[in-house]
Amino acid sequence: MKITDIHTLIVNAQMRNWVLVKVETDQPGLYGWGEATLEWKTRAVVGCVEDFKPMLVGRDPTQIEFLWQIMYRHSFWRLGIIGTSAMSGIEQACWDVLGKSLGVPVYRLLGGRVRDKVRMYTHLGGGEMKAVYETFAVGPLLERARAVIERGYRALKVVFVPFSQPLMGLPAVKHFASLMGQLREAVGPEIDIMVDFHGRTTTGQAIEYIRAIEEYHPLFCEEPVPPENPDALLEVRRSVRVPIATGERLTTRWEFRRLCELQACHVLQPDLGHCGGLLEARKIAALGETYLMGIAPHNPNGPIANVVALHFDLATPNFLIQEDMLGDVPWRFDVVQADLRSEGDYWLPPQKPGLGVEVNEAEARKHPFQQEVFEQMVFHPDGSVAEW
Repeated sequence: MKITDIHTLIVNAQMRNWVLVKVETDQPGLYGWGEATLEWKTRAVVGCVEDFKPMLVGRDPTQIEFLWQIMYRHSFWRLGIIGTSAMSGIEQACWDVLGKSLGVPVYRLLGGRVRDKVRMYTHLGGGEMKAVYETFAVGPLLERARAVIERGYRALKVVFVPFSQPLMGLPAVKHFASLMGQLREAVGPEIDIMVDFHGRTTTGQAIEYIRAIEEYHPLFCEEPVPPENPDALLEVRRSVRVPIATGERLTTRWEFRRLCELQACHVLQPDLGHCGGLLEARKIAALGETYLMGIAPHNPNGPIANVVALHFDLATPNFLIQEDMLGDVPWRFDVVQADLRSEGDYWLPPQKPGLGVEVNEAEARKHPFQQEVFEQMVFHPDGSVAEW
């Protein structure tokens, strides 16, 4: 079997453009799909997939580790998020080909199921960007949280940390804590709440914020400081009594290694569409398991990314909980038909070979590329640039 072509299909889904990747083979009717969605870098990722194509056409798509090594090492320059996202989409598509060729779901090829179902959580407001990232008033916060619970979820994520300067003072801390307190009271103790800081804060300010909400027992606080400095994250972890999660902006096992060696967090959050793909995510998960860390994969992306995450979660022992963004656009599953079944707030194992997805390319082309909206260009009151 040989790869004959690799191409991308762009689908605009309001918040982001999905980058779907198709690997075609010389076997009639045998091809695979992956996803390499990367917000605000769509054209760069598409170009990178094109750059990888001449390295891979003519090679066996089932030699997944070998192809990964070609893309990573023969690029010479070490790849950042654009390159590893392109790699991830291609790699996922090769797993889809392999599973289809053998007639088994991909999770069977990753060692088989270690659980019967996969627990999910979602964000406030589905896919509406302002609702996800800027619910700073208590009324909309509680309304949107109740809507999530009514959809069957027993866990939700909130992003109401202020856009913070190095230190913010008491009013910001009290408002943040008040929102968390009223949210906890509204949803009760049985609902898990995750607080995403989105890297908006410094070490000292993050500690102040988290200490102010410890009594409300969030499941974890995510990315309390920007990802560049794991030593700062370690200081936060040691200073608070809430589990710390991070990793959505990191790629490959080498970037996760320092976090694990420092034991700077409790939960790792690789994105299977960014970190290098399924096999690389498994290596990251194994590294985390060595340090007693859970895995909660990042995934606010498209429908293929959802299914890829499901296969990974089913086969990963230290998996914790899975992010989704299923409410982003109503036509999501018109574009991608997926073997994705749910029971309450759990996904059930797919049964179809490969990833179990099929793309309606004609339907996808009804939603062509559009420049993403730069709603998240945020600034402090003094005009300086804020982490969003």
